[in-house]
Amino acid sequence: MSEQEQTPNVEAVQEAPATHMTEQRIPTGRKRKLIGLTMVFLIIALAFLLMYFFVWQHEESTDDAYVNGHLVQITPQITGTVQTVNVDDTQTVKAGQVLVALEDSDMQLAFERAHNELINAIRQNKQQTAQSAQARAQVVAQQAQLKRLQADLKRRESLAGTDAISAEELNHARDAVAEAQANLKAIQGQEHAALAVIGNNVPLREQPSVMTAVSHLKSAWLDLQRTKIKAPVDGQIAKRNVQVGQKVATGAPLMAVVPLSNVWVDANFKESQLAKIRIGQPVKITADVYGSKVTYHGKVAGLSAGTGAAFSLLPAQNATGNWIKVVQRVPVRITLDPKELAAHPLRVGLSMDVEVNTRDQNGQDLTAVNSVASEDKMNAIDWTPINELIEQIFAQHAS
Repeated sequence: MSEQEQTPNVEAVQEAPATHMTEQRIPTGRKRKLIGLTMVFLIIALAFLLMYFFVWQHEESTDDAYVNGHLVQITPQITGTVQTVNVDDTQTVKAGQVLVALEDSDMQLAFERAHNELINAIRQNKQQTAQSAQARAQVVAQQAQLKRLQADLKRRESLAGTDAISAEELNHARDAVAEAQANLKAIQGQEHAALAVIGNNVPLREQPSVMTAVSHLKSAWLDLQRTKIKAPVDGQIAKRNVQVGQKVATGAPLMAVVPLSNVWVDANFKESQLAKIRIGQPVKITADVYGSKVTYHGKVAGLSAGTGAAFSLLPAQNATGNWIKVVQRVPVRITLDPKELAAHPLRVGLSMDVEVNTRDQNGQDLTAVNSVASEDKMNAIDWTPINELIEQIFAQHAS
């Protein structure tokens, strides 16, 4: 074999180990990558497993949740014609603010009549009191006259049978006493009648006629105040359906006021999610209108008495006619932090995302029914203005 023919074989022999080493290194690097990738997946799986055991298994969430609140209906307490409407939908109002004013001419006239009625009642009582005093004075005078005549008769009777007095004169004296006695009885009857009219010296303010007049005046004043329909609570106007010139009847709905400081969230959970939810558990809530930058903190208040309106309580049929089980959603009420609500107000109907932390299982079950005292109330009527007016009337006309 020639030298040239042997040389390539030597090179081939020399290159063979290098090629073999390269083939050995490639599987080793790939193996390391596979091991690293496997470790990453194991770490991710472990992280998910830890998140489930420590966090996710203690959370129940839903995006089927909405802001809800009370609707305070605004209705007139008297019949009348609308004179002015001072508010419109979406406007915020304060308690005591005039929303609608009714035409008040008739009420004003009724108030003036009641005012005059009280003055007349006071004056009539004063006249009746004066008549009673006059009747009493007449009784006293007649009693004195009777006493004098009786004394005169007694003297004449002591002279009977003598020449000092005649029988005719004695008879006249007896007739005068009898007449005086009859007059005294008549005057005493007048006195009793006068006393009966004023209730046997009952105080002026307790006289039936005066008390009736006072009641009429207060009633007329109250009707006059009711021509101004005011907001019973702070809130936002909704559902306005009243116009100027409209004739409204007692109890007719004019609009509604939604108290924005007293709203809550109704979260519609699946029935299968309710097992771990307890009353009092903490809740994190976000509103679509604010996004994730605003988080509300609330508490589970309880389970609504009725199920969600969008879901049926009865099983349904599919296209083949078979009965299938419907996933039922139940509204769970969640109260909100008043301070957070004041900082970021919510409106009824806004969509919310709700996440309940179910770790604490010490609370009552959602099916528990608790007696909750309501704090809703209207402001009491302030009678101070009319009471002051009544005092002025008595001061002017009863003195």
